[in-house]
Amino acid sequence: MSRRVRRKVARKGRWKVLSSTYPETEEGILIADSKDDIYWTSLPDDTVIQLFSCLNYRDRASLSSTCRTWRALGSSSCLWDSLDLRAHNCDSAMANSLSSRCGNLQKLRFRGAESADAIIHLRAKNLREISGDYCRKITDATLSIIAARHEMLESLQLGPDFCEKISSDAIRAVAICCPRLKRLRLSGIREVDGDAINSLAKHCPNLIDVGLMDCLKVDETALGNLGSIRFLSVAGTSNVKWSLVSNIWTRLANLGGLDVSRTDISPNVVSRFFSSSQSLRVLCALNCPNIEEDANFVGSSTRGKLLLTLLNDIFKGVGSLFAHNTKKGSNVFLDWRTVKNKYKNSDEIMTWLEWILSHSLLRIAESNTNGLDGFWLNQGARLLLSLMQSDQEEVQERAATGLATFVVIDNENASIDCGRAEAVMNGGGVQLLLKLASSWWEGLQSEAAKAIANLSVNTNVAKAVAEEGGITILAHLARSMNRLVAEEAAGGLWNLSVGEEHKGAIAEAGGVKALVDLIFKWSSGGDGVLERAAGALANLAADDKCSMEVALAGGVHALVMLARNCKFEGVQEQAARALANLAAHGDSNNNNAAVGQEAGALEALVQLTHSPHEGVRQEAAGALWNLSFNDRNREAIAAAGGVEALVALAQSCSNASPGLQERAAGALWGLSVSEANSIAIGREGGVPPLIALARSEAEDVHETAAGALWNLAFNRGNALCIVEEGGVPALVDLCSSSVSKMARFMAALALAYMFDGRMDEIALIGTSTEGTSKCANLDGARMMALKHIEAFIKAFSDQQALHAAAASSAPAALAQVTEAARIQEAGHLRCSGSEIGRFVAMLRNPSPVLKACAAFALLQFTIPGSRHAMHHANLLQNAGAARVLRSAAAATGAPRGAKIFARIVLRNLEHHQIDSSI
Repeated sequence: MSRRVRRKVARKGRWKVLSSTYPETEEGILIADSKDDIYWTSLPDDTVIQLFSCLNYRDRASLSSTCRTWRALGSSSCLWDSLDLRAHNCDSAMANSLSSRCGNLQKLRFRGAESADAIIHLRAKNLREISGDYCRKITDATLSIIAARHEMLESLQLGPDFCEKISSDAIRAVAICCPRLKRLRLSGIREVDGDAINSLAKHCPNLIDVGLMDCLKVDETALGNLGSIRFLSVAGTSNVKWSLVSNIWTRLANLGGLDVSRTDISPNVVSRFFSSSQSLRVLCALNCPNIEEDANFVGSSTRGKLLLTLLNDIFKGVGSLFAHNTKKGSNVFLDWRTVKNKYKNSDEIMTWLEWILSHSLLRIAESNTNGLDGFWLNQGARLLLSLMQSDQEEVQERAATGLATFVVIDNENASIDCGRAEAVMNGGGVQLLLKLASSWWEGLQSEAAKAIANLSVNTNVAKAVAEEGGITILAHLARSMNRLVAEEAAGGLWNLSVGEEHKGAIAEAGGVKALVDLIFKWSSGGDGVLERAAGALANLAADDKCSMEVALAGGVHALVMLARNCKFEGVQEQAARALANLAAHGDSNNNNAAVGQEAGALEALVQLTHSPHEGVRQEAAGALWNLSFNDRNREAIAAAGGVEALVALAQSCSNASPGLQERAAGALWGLSVSEANSIAIGREGGVPPLIALARSEAEDVHETAAGALWNLAFNRGNALCIVEEGGVPALVDLCSSSVSKMARFMAALALAYMFDGRMDEIALIGTSTEGTSKCANLDGARMMALKHIEAFIKAFSDQQALHAAAASSAPAALAQVTEAARIQEAGHLRCSGSEIGRFVAMLRNPSPVLKACAAFALLQFTIPGSRHAMHHANLLQNAGAARVLRSAAAATGAPRGAKIFARIVLRNLEHHQIDSSI
């Protein structure tokens, strides 16, 4: 129920209002003042009906279910004079259930062909106004039956999307069946012939407003027979014979307003209209290239008649319609609304102008025509903001939609024009939109929320929305039972949640719970709302604290449900991204483990890696990568077919985006931490695609591919495979020239693993000739690898600092060496006991380069303050590495760098021993 009573208490099992007097606040909310109790059931019928009238029809129906008395009052005909079904797929069953309340229904709004087919089941014989959108599939038969069942109809509007399946036959049926018709506005009819128009002229004597917008062909001559019309729009209609029109339409004695926007009308035709028509007061010609290219004509006198174009001042022009206008250039629409009784003769034309302008501005915004920045910044944004304050609900909605649309430059990449967005903000648009979003009209809530969502892509507007209380409003709207309202509110929270500064506010406003509930509420049949809710949760889950809120609200189960069951690619992508972000906080909360333990989660993500949509594959691989940091998840992913799926993904993404390449290699890197998985990856053919990815131009891909190859190279069979598949040159290239320090480091470690001697035994298996050939090849590869490992270590060695450290054991000298050698990101690597043992064994290797490499690696892993330094220090202590390190530090034939690095590792171990003992 909407907010109408602020405080309630429960006594004796019944709800009571805590007041007998009802002073009204500025928001129109009732506040209790006295201690007198009034039972709900004792309220006068008129008061209850007044309460019902403040609610939307859904809340009315809910409130009616509380008791028999209120059920009867809630069905009162005075409460059901209008009905908006756009948020629902209204079928015949739903219409039949509503029919008992629709005897006095006057106004109906619907969406889509199925709802149109169901209208007749409402049995609303007194219906006066019908307005529908998404009408592309509505047929002649449906429209004809609607007309036949509603002969009291006075207004019929279908659009602004095209009515492609409606023909002149249906218009004839409307004319014959609805003699009281006053307004007919249709969009996108293929052809409106003379017979249909003449039928309107013959059977509808009260017809005063006709709009045939965006039609392919209209019989211009027949329109001249509509002698009763005062307003005519052919905006966007093509194939109009203007030379013929200027002679015929000027004879329409009552025509006061003509809309020819978005047509090819010429200045000469406009001049003939103004000179020949006695009644014409306004000609609207927005976005008419032939007129706007002639700047002299636009600025010329029009003999007391008003010409509206994108080049002249529309506010000033409309102000000229009033005889005593003293506020030219100000918001003339607002002036007219506030003192409407002073301009009664202009009420009709101003009401029509509002509708026409809102329609044309929306169409122009949708077309995203180049060269209109000046218009939008100078007056277009102000016009839309003014129209949003109209008394006509449809005008308000269309203006809000126009605001949501005209700021968007690239819908695919969610890119908006910052200048336009800030023009709306500076014009008071944020406050106005939030006010509309707080209204009880669900249509306005939806369109206002959509505009807020689009504008919030701009960080300055997003900040203004948050400061004006917009987050709380959107979180409230996200709980709406109206799917369209909830969808747009979720979109607003999605865009606002991009800003780190807004995440906490969304959680505090209850936004996380509202978004999770949306997924359960619209789990089927709501792709738009599900994508937006999952997208917002994905952004929120990137924050550690909010990720815990998502999990506590049931978000893990909700998102896994989407990943498993939803077939819409946008939803799958955002659900996978949200799960990836939830799993990214493994060290700070239990969400990583929770996702892995959710039934079907890992299987669903593995399956999504086969999606034909690249974004879905990328986010699924990212989720599996993050989840693989958990030991239990790592093995479960492999058991769910993750190795085969990710190898196949890596094989197929050589030409894919860097994001997909990074995540595919990253997921294999995560799985290959397990030696069993590492062997399985090699067996499934994972080495060649990883080598190919190592040659990528993207720095992030270098890191993940190098990391995966480093893990794989720990196994001697994989190491040989890397050599045989040409991996040495790829790793050498990474080691020597990658921009990423981490990629260079891990490539060096992979090469060190491959040539520390463990691969030699299996490399020489075969005939003597084959063995000799392999030996020669390995020797060449080894020389190349050792050369570049040595160069890599020298690149991170400050020779002057090494010289000073060799001459002195002072801590400052060792700290200087450490600072020069340190690779910051290497502190995030976590090695197993066997990997640490391998580096310790490498300290005994006869190769000076490998000794230096092992000492350099252990230095990185044990630097105090690093994420896993204590873990690595414990492994070294358990392996008895101190003795080997002391030997390496004192070896006479070892390189100076290897000796100094070994000393630093010993010093690090001592530091960690002291820390652990404290």
